[in-house]
Parts: sequence; C-alpha cells; structure tokens
Amino acid sequence: MNQSHDAERERLEDLTLWRPYCQMKTAGEPLHVVAAEGSWLELDSGQRIIDSLSSWWTVCHGHRHPHLVGSIVEQAHLLPHVMLGGIDHPQAVRLADRLAALMPGSLNHSFFCDSGSVAVEVAMKMAVQFWMNRGEPARKRFICLRHSYHGDTSGAMSVCDPDDSMHRHFRGFLLEQYPRELPVDEMGWSAFADFLSTVGGQCAGVIVEPLVQCATGMRFHSPDQLQRLAELTRAAGLLLIADEIGTRFWRTGKLLACDWAGVVPDILCLGKSLTGGTLSLAVTMATTDVFAAFYSDHTDDALMHGPTYMGNPLSCAAANASLDLFEREPVIDGVAERVAAIERMGRERLEPLAALEHVREVRCRGGFLAVETEKPFDRKRLAPLILEHSVWLRPIGNVMYAVPPLTISPDELRLALR
Repeated sequence: MNQSHDAERERLEDLTLWRPYCQMKTAGEPLHVVAAEGSWLELDSGQRIIDSLSSWWTVCHGHRHPHLVGSIVEQAHLLPHVMLGGIDHPQAVRLADRLAALMPGSLNHSFFCDSGSVAVEVAMKMAVQFWMNRGEPARKRFICLRHSYHGDTSGAMSVCDPDDSMHRHFRGFLLEQYPRELPVDEMGWSAFADFLSTVGGQCAGVIVEPLVQCATGMRFHSPDQLQRLAELTRAAGLLLIADEIGTRFWRTGKLLACDWAGVVPDILCLGKSLTGGTLSLAVTMATTDVFAAFYSDHTDDALMHGPTYMGNPLSCAAANASLDLFEREPVIDGVAERVAAIERMGRERLEPLAALEHVREVRCRGGFLAVETEKPFDRKRLAPLILEHSVWLRPIGNVMYAVPPLTISPDELRLALR
C-alpha cells in the first residue's frame, strides 16, 4: 500500500507542467511541438500537422512570419521592456495612434494590458468607474448573454454563462450579474427591453461577443440581433462593451464583427491576433465620451489600473508589424475574399455532414467553421486521428471546429477539412 502511495506521489511530483483545461490524471500525452511555419506545426517526431485552430485563434498571418519575427528581434536589441507608468515608448504610442485611426467612431483611447481576460476586467472596471465619476455609484452590475465566455479571471468569469460554462463551479465566489438569452423574436425583444428598464439603474453596461460566441461552441447570431441589442442598450442609457477578442481583425470578413451591424461600442476589447500570434498583448479601447469621464483635475477620477507588462515594447512591436502586414500585403483589400473563401470551402466540405444522424448542426461564418454533434468528443480517441490525418483539432465539448490562419492555402484547408 505504501509502495503504491509512494509511486503515485512520485508520479505527481514529475508532473511539473500543469496544463490548461486539462484533467492531468486522465488526459492523454500532449503533442510535443518543436517548431512552426505558415499553417504548420512540427512535432518532435518530425511529422508536420496543420494548425487548424491558429493556436487558439491568434495566428492570422501564419506562424513565424519573417516580418513579425524580425520586428521582435529588432525591438529586443533596443528595448525589451520598460514600465508604462510615467514613461512611454515609440512602439506603444505608434500602436495606439494606429488603432485609433483604424477604429470606427471615437474609439480613440487604448489601455494596453497583457491578456484578453484582463482586457475584459479593465472594461468592467472602466464601465463601473465611468458611472462613479459621473455621480452614479450604484451602477455596479452587468448584463451578459447566455452561452457567453469572456475569460478566466474572476470579473471576466462573472459575465460568462453561469450554467453552461467551465466556470459554473465558482458560483457563490463570483460577482453576481444578469445573464439573459439573446432574443430571437419581437416578444423576446420586448421582454428584454422591459428587463433593462427594471434593472438598468443597477447596471454599468451590457457585454457581448459580437456575432460569434466563441469558446462555448462557436454559436452565431445575426447582425440584426446585434444592432437591436445595441439600440436597446443605448435607449436604456447603458454602456455597450464589445468583447472582440476572438472576432477582431477581419476574422469575420470585416475589421470588427460590430462593423457588420454598423455598431460602435462604448468600450472594445481586443486581443489574441493583435500581435499576429507571437506575444501576449491585449487592449481595452474607449470612446472619447467614456475617456472624458476620467479626464479630470481630481486624482481619484483616474483609472487606477496598470498591469506590469502593459504596453510591453516587444508585444507592441509585434502588433505594429501585424498591422504592417494587413496594410502592406494584399490583405486589407483581399482579406474579405480570403475569409469568404474559407467560409465557402467550409460549407462545401462540412454541410453534407448535417445529413448524418449524430450531427446536430453545421455552422460556418467567415473564418469560423463548426460541426455540433449529439455527444461530446473523446479527445483521447481523437489523438491517433490527429496524427493519421496530420491536422491539429481540439473540440469544445460536442463541437468540432476550425479557425485556420487567414493565410491558409486552399490545398491546406482541404487537408484540414477532409
């Protein structure tokens, strides 16, 4: 008995890398990736597999793009890091200016941080303090949508779906918010408007993943629904927060998913592919109306937040290099067609699967391709198929999906979807 206990203890001590979203006791052996290029990952065995997930939806220009790598290396020789408190640096200033020029409306003000979850935290904190600075301190809660996912930190967890997300275990620990179904008909919209009028005085804003609820299974809604949501939010006098961490930078065929509905949020969260899939960086952007509530002669009105690595020069250099590629290579003019081509091939290859008995639905929008089945996928059973077909897949429950690099070739996409 003691020998068995000692062996188990020794095995536990050897598990030095604690992997994310993983039951370490029952999970299979991970793939060991040693290099990457373009749409491909190289394993320690020498086998190459297509990264059909863009490494959690970050790699928009393909892995190891020379302009991204070169910009990071050049910046590393000049200034790898400096605090942004009381100091700025050219890469952060340039990136903030470029983002302001790209964004619709008066989304001119960039608050940098180091991850998407923190960008959501900053957005929530910003929204609550916006109302505090305007003399309405009771507005401290948020309206969020069922099936939403906004991150893994505590504030972001609180605006995720409380029942149908991995954070449901933390009920009682998290702040209580107001989750609602996104309406689909006039009766639903009327009830939603009534709800806003009832709780609006307690709320700082409404948070939404525009068009695609990514991490709960690639669930889609329409631009009309997004537009109606924005209209009712504004009519109720609430701030609209758009979490575009997963949908930004032409992934849906436009710069922002909000652009499909002609919606300009009050606060916008960007991350993931901001650096082209190289380094961690995110940003919370605010309109001038929101920023003005913090611009004051009173120190207490300032946004007291500051991640240590916010605006890191290496990350900002990578983000500027990514924007260079969108400007320089025929991506801004051609990216809509690239994304449309991904969607067309996704529909062509995947929609026939809808006729299968165990398939509930096939969903394709822009660079998001998903097949929902009746039962969850067994990741351990998928492992040999991944190696056999040379394509990296990681399902979300009963949804198998692909979010390939925007630069994936037609032949590579055919291989990934076969």
